[in-house]
Amino acid sequence: MRSSLADSVARREFFGWAMYDFANSGYTTVVITAVFNAYFVGVVAAGQPWATLAWTSALSVSYALAMLLSPLVGAYADAHAAKKRLLAWTTAACVLFTATLYGVGPGDVALGVLLLILSNVAYSLGETLVAAFLPELARGEAVGRVSGWGWSLGYFGGLLTLGACLAYVQFAQSHGATAAEFVPATMLITAAVFALASLPTFLFLRERALPQAHPHGVWRTAFGRLGQTLHHVRRYQDLFRFLLSVVFYSAGIQAVIVLAAVYAQEAMGFSTQDSIKLILVVNVTAALGAFFLGHVQDRLGHRPTLSLTLLGWLVMIYLAYTADTPQRFWLAANVAGLCLGASQSIGRALVGLLSPASRRAEFFGLWGLAVRLSAILGPMTYGLLTWLTHNDHRLALLLTGGYFLAGLVLLWWVNIPRGLRAAVAAEEAWRHA
Repeated sequence: MRSSLADSVARREFFGWAMYDFANSGYTTVVITAVFNAYFVGVVAAGQPWATLAWTSALSVSYALAMLLSPLVGAYADAHAAKKRLLAWTTAACVLFTATLYGVGPGDVALGVLLLILSNVAYSLGETLVAAFLPELARGEAVGRVSGWGWSLGYFGGLLTLGACLAYVQFAQSHGATAAEFVPATMLITAAVFALASLPTFLFLRERALPQAHPHGVWRTAFGRLGQTLHHVRRYQDLFRFLLSVVFYSAGIQAVIVLAAVYAQEAMGFSTQDSIKLILVVNVTAALGAFFLGHVQDRLGHRPTLSLTLLGWLVMIYLAYTADTPQRFWLAANVAGLCLGASQSIGRALVGLLSPASRRAEFFGLWGLAVRLSAILGPMTYGLLTWLTHNDHRLALLLTGGYFLAGLVLLWWVNIPRGLRAAVAAEEAWRHA
């Protein structure tokens, strides 16, 4: 590990950074993927024909807000060397709004939508901010494996949180509790794990950036820096081609993440306990995929490794679409797990490599914009298709799989060496300006 970290980075600092992936994964695993999504559709919205569309629409609004805010927050963080401070605020907000989901019961659609939007915006901004620390911690040739280590640890955080929730659900059900009674309590468990597990991040992670001048005011400077980045888009043609690929393949990933439990229960007839157990196992395979393919990408290359994972996603879509037994669906889900950790980790590493050093938070903000746009496209496409096809979840999954194919085609327009040269040249130009 020591040889993969930058000279000034201690192991405990890497541990603190990686623990944020561990901490926040419980939110996506329990709220977005495994528990609250199915609870919202089946209990809060009482399984109405518009329930899945309402869920995906609420998420789309949250991602639209995050998409607009991420580049600006990144530019502000660069100007003030404030990544860590802003990360603390977004973490506190996500923990608070996740805990208040405890009060959402049957019929509380508006309250559930509002709290989901607020918690997910805070989560999304925090995810972008913590990613901007990666290039400061890893050596250039090891950024892939360091990203993979953090992402794989994150899946174990999701496992811990989901496992605690499963234990509580089984206990509550053994005492005759209904979903309306035990699911809200899992929101408190999720919030508590997030708060406690993120403490090492704020204890050990250092803010290495230096404040940068903003003579025209903070927000005007932030808008100006973002405008300058977009104005010089041709300098970073390969980075922006890659971000376009991210928009498409991540749309497919986001649809799977957001609707995994809904699909399992609506299309395959899984119970809440079955769905939680499935997601628990998938988190293990996702952690393995992020860890091992993180090493593979540093040897095989970022683009070939990512291409392999996108082909794996297409295999998963076929398996899930044709699944007529629980065993075949379990196979599809674990293929998704292996591809999930790897594809997200590789994407984060590539953005770090193709970004100029002094504006990494800003460029990770643009990555956040691309990911949030995909999180609107994928789930909304799925939600609209289920509504238009009278809840045909299999057809909706098959058609959203087209996003993986589009992302794969766009990826082969990206020239990694040329993109690296552009980032280095831009950094030199800014230093001598």
